[in-house]
Amino acid sequence: MTASYQDLAEAPAPAWGGDDEWLECVRVRDETHDVRSFVLRPLQARSFRYRPGQFITLRLEIDGEPVFRCYTLSSSPTRPDTLSITVKRVPGGRVSNWLHEHLRPGMRLSATGPAGAFCFPPGPVQVPARGQLYLSGGSGITPLMSMSRAWADLGLDADVQFIHAARTPQDIVFDDELKLLARSLPRWRATMVCEDRGTTPGYSGLLGRLTLPLLRSQVPDLLEREVWCCGPAPFMAAVRAMLVEAGFDMARYHEESFTFETPADTAGLAAAPAPSPAGTEAKTFAITLKTRGERFECGADETVLKAAQRAGVRWPFSCSSGVCGTCRTRKLGGEVEMNQGGGLRPREVAQGWMLPCCSKPLSDLELDR
Repeated sequence: MTASYQDLAEAPAPAWGGDDEWLECVRVRDETHDVRSFVLRPLQARSFRYRPGQFITLRLEIDGEPVFRCYTLSSSPTRPDTLSITVKRVPGGRVSNWLHEHLRPGMRLSATGPAGAFCFPPGPVQVPARGQLYLSGGSGITPLMSMSRAWADLGLDADVQFIHAARTPQDIVFDDELKLLARSLPRWRATMVCEDRGTTPGYSGLLGRLTLPLLRSQVPDLLEREVWCCGPAPFMAAVRAMLVEAGFDMARYHEESFTFETPADTAGLAAAPAPSPAGTEAKTFAITLKTRGERFECGADETVLKAAQRAGVRWPFSCSSGVCGTCRTRKLGGEVEMNQGGGLRPREVAQGWMLPCCSKPLSDLELDR
């Protein structure tokens, strides 16, 4: 598909669908030595509509097996003809290594979305009444970059203090663009904190780890701001502890709540349910997959997805925390206790949809699968 000036002058393309659709990789860009951005576009003219900070779920075929993985969009919806994901190569990571080694311009892959609640609220994007503080570590910069690109493209003078933590200056993702944003946005400020100088002896930025004293020195009005945080789980846990110690109102704290990829992909492996105390019998329920004609048992204290995996049932999933919606299915009968993280909208829950990764049975279940 080749775009022309005539195409750009036509009426906006229809919206890209939320169901599985094929995307084509049109560009691969190295951001650091182990981070790459992949620019994707639909095979037919479509307009991507999403909120800065949301993610898509890729469906890949790796070694003959379907694999699902969520990636936050680093692009901005203000440029609706393409999407970008920015991926750090994880040692032992099945998907990130496959993308770095195999995905090239001209190749196609399937995706669903966008989804996610770590994003701007619905409605017109406008300058927030409260100052914003963006805190990111490593490749967790991607959703906050999407937000920052949107501020710049919309010409909105948002009060944003962006603090990014990296191992060395060579590991700062979007380093040049961060400097450009700081020059072009009047109240958007960026601060880099590197653990080590690496191979940049002339580096004059902050050294060490992000600490509460450092945070207070860089953001004196910390307690008055709204905080958005994304990065490795230990980084986010440390940030939460700092904010609590500082007396921050955690109702104004947002974080990306799932891990994009775990080394060797071990996080999603199902474990056998814990044994019941002596003298008691664990309560189990029957789970029936109507379309597939399969049936398995699920303990009252385990999720439907874990029980399905233990029974050898292949079930697509990604985040395992009720955020991405990859594993969703419709409940035809029975009741569950579901503690989701935004993977389903309220109207979808009312229509009977559920997420097996975060649902425990309260009765026998019949599922439309």
